[in-house]
Amino acid sequence: MSGQRSRSGLVAGASAGLFAAVAGTAAAVPIPAVPATPPGFLGNPAVAQPITDVPPVPQHPYLASNGSSGIHDDGWMSNTNTRPGPLGHSPQVVSAVIGGECGSITFDRAGRLVTTCIGPAPALYLLDPVSLNVLGRTALPGDPGAFLKPGAFGNFTGGAYFYLDNQDRAVVASRDGHIRVFAENPGADGFTLVHDYDLSGQLRAGETFNSALPDSNGLLWFVARTDGVVGTLDLNTGVAHVIRLGNGADGEIENSFAVGNDGDVYIATNRELLRFDAGTDGAPTVTWRTTYANSGQHKPGQVDDGTGTTPTILSGGYVAITDNADPMNVVVYRTDPHAAQRQVCAVPVFGAGASDTENSLISAGNALIVENNYGYTGPEATLLGKTTTPGFARIDIDADGNGCHQVWANSTEAAPTVVPKLSLATGLVYTYTKGDEVSDPWYFTALDFRTGATVFKQLVGTGPGFNNNYSGIAIGPNGTAYVGVIPGLIAVHDG
Repeated sequence: MSGQRSRSGLVAGASAGLFAAVAGTAAAVPIPAVPATPPGFLGNPAVAQPITDVPPVPQHPYLASNGSSGIHDDGWMSNTNTRPGPLGHSPQVVSAVIGGECGSITFDRAGRLVTTCIGPAPALYLLDPVSLNVLGRTALPGDPGAFLKPGAFGNFTGGAYFYLDNQDRAVVASRDGHIRVFAENPGADGFTLVHDYDLSGQLRAGETFNSALPDSNGLLWFVARTDGVVGTLDLNTGVAHVIRLGNGADGEIENSFAVGNDGDVYIATNRELLRFDAGTDGAPTVTWRTTYANSGQHKPGQVDDGTGTTPTILSGGYVAITDNADPMNVVVYRTDPHAAQRQVCAVPVFGAGASDTENSLISAGNALIVENNYGYTGPEATLLGKTTTPGFARIDIDADGNGCHQVWANSTEAAPTVVPKLSLATGLVYTYTKGDEVSDPWYFTALDFRTGATVFKQLVGTGPGFNNNYSGIAIGPNGTAYVGVIPGLIAVHDG
């Protein structure tokens, strides 16, 4: 989840109006659409074909239940969910202007949405899962002017990544160098601050938190975008340790990270993939590191000149990213610290000169799914009929664990920036695609996991207000699919 580049005056003006429309109100107000009549539904309703032959992702002991804890669903960052999503039976669409882009969506035990919405006035929200009405709001530290700065639509530091813990508490690494823990409360604000860890003294000027997650032992890990900051925080004692992997643009960490079952943590910079384990004192310690192939290009659709993916763990002892070769490869590594051969495979996807991604892979058993984001330089890249280079592909690890192969490719669907999700209950990959009509239609789209074929597409809206700008799809306990858009949120469910 990320992206970069300045945007046109048209985008800035339209987005400012959308952000301001009803920010702070409780009742949901629909996102305004460009008047147009593109097809509302394409394809055919699906018949659920559950995927039952993949090992389940282990439940992380310190995170909310799998599918509910964060933008990538679980500690493995698998982007795979056991819940059923829409099948395309008379789909219904609800949209709401919230006052910011609700990029990371989690679900509490009651099925309500807990989300951070980032914009001129970033905040933590509690939302009704059906109406999208605001049930509670707590402001987060922000920079009111940041929204108008170049690169604003690609800056997800300071709260865009957050997680819901095993007590339904939101843990947010904020822009001011604090990590805050919020518990839900039935009062007007919706949340109560229960812990505030001030780590600003551990950070240098210009270093801003990207993400924070606990390992399987409960030690909190955090990363900052600049200088390759990696740190740990003991939530019981408040003791923190910090190391730096880079200097300025060399060693940047643009995304989140994955946490395994044995205290293992996987972090990617714009040069390397590293495994960390905590030392005896709780300090971050490099267990292994490997440099991936890199063309040196800062491609359109990427935040920097490195991988665009949060690492993704697979069953069987593997972790995967994409590299920055041309064309890009899906690369799989063995997690075992003692592995004689670290890399399992590097499989090229999409075409030379038109291949990159800024979104985490889907993992299910030995299968990985990747999307192409080539061409997205900001919201202006999808205005007036423009869109990005199409492409999805499925890569499987060979049965003997010594290589990988491409199972299918879809070269028709263009998903500019979404974090797609797989439902094991339906056998569908849910994504968010853009049409090339001048009205700029956006579609909630389902692909067949087994073949890659497009099953159905439901129009959610037209115009810049429906651009998801790197938000992820989330599948709720009620079977509704949600995705953040620049001014707020949309929901899609079967009728």
